[in-house]
This record gives sequence, structure tokens and C-alpha cells, in this order.
Amino acid sequence: MPDMRGVRRRCALLLPVVLLLSGAAAGPEGPVVDTDRGPVRGRTHGAYSTFEGIPFAAPPTGPRRWRLPEPARRWEGVRDAGAPGSRCVQLPVLGPGGPVGSEDCLYLNVTAPAGPAPGTRPRPRPVMVWFHGGGFFSGSGDAYRPDRPAARGDTVVVTVNYRLGVFGLFGHPKLGGAPAFALADQRAALRWVRANAVRFGGDPGNVTVFGESAGALSVCAHLTSPASAGLFHRAIVQSGSCSTTTPPSALLPGLGTYEPFVPAGRTAEEGVRAAARLGCDRPSGVLDCLRALDARTLATADLMQRFSLVSYGDGALPTEPRRALQAGRFHRVPVLQGTTRDEIRLFLAQTLAAHPIGDESAYRARMERSFGVGTARAVAAAYPVAAYPTPAIAWATLLTDASFICPTLRDGAALGRHAPTYGYRFSDRGAPNFTGLPPVPGLPFGAAHGFELPYLFTITPLTEPQRRLADRMADYWTAFARTGVPAASGAPQWPRLGASARVLSLVPGADGIRTVDARAEHHCALWDERWPGVTTAG
Repeated sequence: MPDMRGVRRRCALLLPVVLLLSGAAAGPEGPVVDTDRGPVRGRTHGAYSTFEGIPFAAPPTGPRRWRLPEPARRWEGVRDAGAPGSRCVQLPVLGPGGPVGSEDCLYLNVTAPAGPAPGTRPRPRPVMVWFHGGGFFSGSGDAYRPDRPAARGDTVVVTVNYRLGVFGLFGHPKLGGAPAFALADQRAALRWVRANAVRFGGDPGNVTVFGESAGALSVCAHLTSPASAGLFHRAIVQSGSCSTTTPPSALLPGLGTYEPFVPAGRTAEEGVRAAARLGCDRPSGVLDCLRALDARTLATADLMQRFSLVSYGDGALPTEPRRALQAGRFHRVPVLQGTTRDEIRLFLAQTLAAHPIGDESAYRARMERSFGVGTARAVAAAYPVAAYPTPAIAWATLLTDASFICPTLRDGAALGRHAPTYGYRFSDRGAPNFTGLPPVPGLPFGAAHGFELPYLFTITPLTEPQRRLADRMADYWTAFARTGVPAASGAPQWPRLGASARVLSLVPGADGIRTVDARAEHHCALWDERWPGVTTAG
């Protein structure tokens, strides 16, 4: 999930000899694949096999803290890959507790079909590389079981850990700014995929990066990063476009504008202040002092969230990504991107008890604080409180349009001028709540942020109609990974994004998948006029 400050816890070419998964040596405990660092033994689960906890870089510990990832060391013998590696240091998302995880966390997991597709001869499969969400301060790759896209879609799926919070996005002048180690970790994983995909039956020349929330923001960054050139061939952006942003005081009074991408100089200044508070402000030895600190000293709620924004302004990410898209400075690959229908409900639900929206006057007051009096008047006309069951639903609806749906469509228009681009809206308001958060009176979650994830990954049970939708979504996503076009047999045609902004709405039921004019339905002309350019100038 994006970090809403103050909403924490609630919210080398291939070697000439390779082993295809279908031809891997299979011992009594599972299949063995020889990676470029050494052999690993996985586990077979019927139609698919998993290889978990594979190191793709050296542990970024001790003197490697806040350094670019280095190659993992080779190992002798067969390494067991039957369980995930450690998650990166983070704080619990829900409930109390201190830091969990380890700085030794740069591991990935591979899920692949157990054999060649029925009736076909073995051929390399598309590879899909998943970057998890969690606001850049929580989450892990092993939380997602990709057996549906792997087995049903005949793809190799790789889920990745990357450094989080102060460990992944810290900046300081002594580091030369803010190098965005989290994104560097992801690039290291993509280089591992390029070197090892064939060994697992995958095609290193057909790699799709996909992610949700912070993972989607990561994909956006790679689309516009010169350092990521050639590492992927298609991109899927779920609920985290380059232009995602949230207005001030949207969720809590005094909460500033949320912008996921910030100038590197700002992050470096924050790093100077943080180092001083930690007693590491002597003219020399600042980094040595900081690297000597225990991980628990650094993994505070303040530091993990303060350094959860991606910096731009260096060679790896020279320009604010949304501006790079508008200027046409991005990798020309097919893109599939979209949102859920009720994104903001998940975030608003976590603050509504403390800051309710009880009536129309409270609703209007929030609009004026967030958008100013003039824009609030226009917004109130487009979103009259009487048209919604509660003022909270009205507020969540307009925030979703302003912060997620319309910015995503703006990015889609920019992308579509240079590359095939497809849009979707996940609209199942009966989607299961897998978050652990209790229901909130007056604000059902509906199709909230992240609620499409159980339809792509095995997370929580689905009803039969929802399982059929999940199968369709897996078909679309994996067809896009295979060909760059999300076309599935027997499923409605998915139009390319154009001037009308027609996107595919995804709902269970016989006629649940259909095209809609998202710009019209979500008042994007209003938002493009009144609130399009609020983020920091690049």
C-alpha cells in the first residue's frame, strides 16, 4: 500500500549447458535445477513446482548496508529451496510489536509448471517477475502464491524481496544523494532472471514485470529508468501509476500531500537530520557510525516511513516518472495498468473512527481543506453527498477518482502515444476482505485497494463466480505476458486505450467483464482541469 504518513500499521549470458525444469534432475525430495550460483532443490505440488529462498544478491549487511547489491556467493552442494528466505526488516503492519525480518533478505522464489504444456513440445515460457506492495516499508515476495498464473497460464513466476524503509530508500550526501537501493535490488533480481530463466524453463527474452501498490510504483520507476533498460519486455501496473498522489488532509487533518516520488536532495536532507538524531553527525565517519547501529535502532516507525519515498534526480531515475511519461521518455514496451473501483476505502476506513465524516458540512469542510474553496465547489456539484449512501462513501469515491483512477488514465494516455497500452478497473464490490481489518460502519470496503490480489494469487477462498473471474484474469494477465496482448479464449475482447479511455471492467458473472468509458464515469475532465499537477516539479 502507499505510505500515507501517519497511517502506519493500519495501513553474463546464459551458460551453454542449462537444465529445463521439465528435464531437471528429480530426487526423492524434489526437482534440482543448477543456477549460476549453484544447484537448488525445490518442491513439486502436482501441476507446478516451487523453488524458494534463492539468494539473488549478497546479504546487504554490515559494510554492505546502503550499498548497491553485489552478486551472491557460489555455494557447494545442493541448496535446499523448500522454504522462503528471511523477509526484509519491517514492522508489523497490524498490531503492536518490534521489527521483524532480517537485513539478510535478498531472496526470490520461483514457481513454474511441473512440465511442458500438454500436447506441445517443450519451449521457453514467459517469465513474470512480481514486486510486492507494502508502501516500501513492509511486505515480502513469499506472501504471494502464484500457482494460478504459473499452472493455468503456463508461465514462470518469480516473486522478489527488496530492502524496505530506511534500509532501502535512505539518502545522505555521503551516499551521493539517495540511490534507491530498493529499486537496485529489483534490478539485481531481474539480472538474476536474465541469467537463470532458461534453467527453470523460462524465456529470458520475454520478461514481464508486474506489481501492485508500491510494487506498481516500482514498475513505473523501471519504465522510466535508464538503468532498467533491457531487463524486461512488458509491464503490468496495478493500483500505483506514475501519477498516483493524494491531496493534503484527505485522511487525517494536517496530513500533507502524498507523493511517492520526491527529489533526491530532499531525501538526502532528511538523511542528514536523521543521522544527527542518531548521534552520527560528526564531519567524518557518518556512514561508518550509521552502519554500526543495530537494525532495531534504525527500524523505527518514523524512520521506516520517513524513508519510504522513491527519489529521483540521479542517473538511475533522472526525472520524476510522471513527467518522464508525459515527455515520452520511457521504455517502449507494452503496458497493462489499472485500479480497483474503490481504492481509497481501505485507507479511509483506518482513520474514520478518529475523524468521522458525519454530515454534509463535514464533507464540504474536507473538500475545502484538501482542494481549496473554488475546486471544492466544483467537486461538490459532481459528487453531491445525497447521491451516496453515506458522506464517507462520497468522500472515498471522489478521492479514488482524483488520486488513483484519473491519474492512471492520464498515464495511460501518455503511454499509449508510444506503446500498446491497456487499462482495467477491478470492480467486484463483493471481493473478500483478506486484510484482517474489521468492517467499518458506513464504509464497506467494496473493491478496495489490493482486493484484486486474491484473483491472481492464492490468498483466500473465492466463491465459484469469483473463481471463474480469477481464471479469466489469470488468462488475460498471462496472455499479455506471452504476447503483449491481453486476449483470452472465450473472453471479451480487451480494447487498447485510446482517446475515449475505454477500459475493461472486471466483475464476476456472465456479463461481468465489459468495457466502460472510465474517463466519463469518474469525472476525469474535472480532475484534469482542477487537480492534475500537484506533485513536486522535477
